[in-house]
Amino acid sequence: MFASDMNPARDAGRVTTVGTVLFPIQFTWPHGGRSVFLSGSFNRWTELVPMSQVEGCPNVFQAVYAVPLGCHEYKFFVDGEWRHDERQPHKTGEYGIVNTFDAIPIPAEVPLVHPRSEILNNMEVDNGLMHRVSAVTLNQAMPRISEEDVTASRHRIAVYLQGHTAYELLPESGKVVALDVALPVKQAFHILSEQGIPLAPLWDFCKGKFVGVITASDFILILRELVNNRSNLTEEELETHSIAAWKEGKAYLKGQVDGHGRPIPKELIYASPSENLKDVALKILQSGVAIVPIIHLEDGLFPQLLHLASLAGILKCICRYVKHCPASLPILQLPIYAIPLGTWVPRIGESSSRPFAMLRLTASLSSALDMLVEAHVSSIPIVDDNDSLVDVYCRSDIMALAKGRAYTHNLNEMTVHQALQLGLDSNPPYGTRSQRCQMCLRTDTLLKVMEQLANPGVRRLVIVEAGSNRVEGIISLTDIFRFLLG
Repeated sequence: MFASDMNPARDAGRVTTVGTVLFPIQFTWPHGGRSVFLSGSFNRWTELVPMSQVEGCPNVFQAVYAVPLGCHEYKFFVDGEWRHDERQPHKTGEYGIVNTFDAIPIPAEVPLVHPRSEILNNMEVDNGLMHRVSAVTLNQAMPRISEEDVTASRHRIAVYLQGHTAYELLPESGKVVALDVALPVKQAFHILSEQGIPLAPLWDFCKGKFVGVITASDFILILRELVNNRSNLTEEELETHSIAAWKEGKAYLKGQVDGHGRPIPKELIYASPSENLKDVALKILQSGVAIVPIIHLEDGLFPQLLHLASLAGILKCICRYVKHCPASLPILQLPIYAIPLGTWVPRIGESSSRPFAMLRLTASLSSALDMLVEAHVSSIPIVDDNDSLVDVYCRSDIMALAKGRAYTHNLNEMTVHQALQLGLDSNPPYGTRSQRCQMCLRTDTLLKVMEQLANPGVRRLVIVEAGSNRVEGIISLTDIFRFLLG
């Protein structure tokens, strides 16, 4: 199948080990052909990866393939002949002329809420503003929309949110779990796991008020700290540390101390029932939190915790509103590939301030936790040997380790697959892959994506290639609101 001068053994040294972090890259062949394949040093030249023809562009073929860190060579197999793309970096090597690229991770940055003008400058509009082509739309025709239509759509959504309050997010019935800061960390871990929730507000009886929130991220940091200190976690260690003590220790770890070396207390971010939904959404975005407690304050009485407001609940309200007036909101009919939305797989040679990485099921759990923390992401796509999506590992999945005290095991020896299996076993109602791993296509409209994200428990959608389920990007609730409120 391969040309006679292609010797896979020569590149055996470039093969990555099982569990290595992978970076999906989009390859493009823009020179036509009947059948086009891709091969390179990243797969030891032993596999021909089929490339798909881009709809509406008969001469353009694309494929997404996950590669490890390092320098790579590749060529295209076009209609039975090995070829290289002269428009991309290339060199003469032992396989003749080959294309080259470097897979280098970019330091992660905490995403910020971008102003409206910055987002519009990244869109194709009728008045000639520059447009941004996403990582999966090279040479693909971009739908056009006027700046006035974008502004009008955002204005209508903003007016709706300003006219409705947080009180409308309260369910007819339900419960909100809060924990005492004096509780041991282990007990808090097990309570959240048993309740099936990833976070809870914290109550300080001495101060008579809510003082913070404990989340799945706290437990990830605790486990990483113990792993980095090369110590297996013991029951005693979790028993002797209260939530309050951990929060103080966390401040020291992050350098959040005053001039006297004392931890700087963080004020709880909350909202009152009378605050409008736009302000609540902005509080969530600007503070980088998952929820904002809705608290009723009255003189002489203890604060009343009414609800935990999230972007999903607010998005559900927006979807109910736009259902009755879709024609007045033209941006909702745009396909997501035409919008500066989410994190996409980069093209060859393309840089991005938001890194995109994936893991195999055989990767260690500790490597997944490191990636969640260091890249400031909430989830990691998990792929098979063909780079097709099989699952997603999220921060909240750490709660499954409470089952059978699995957190006492060596996390370097536990695989992502084993950790995910613990979650499926401990949460049978949510145990199917289809419920955990929500997907969409690049051609889906913004409205369709919003409706999917408004469903309970869905915080992100993985964008996949039709048919192969190869990962092309991720869109989160936060991405949606940055765009709508930009």
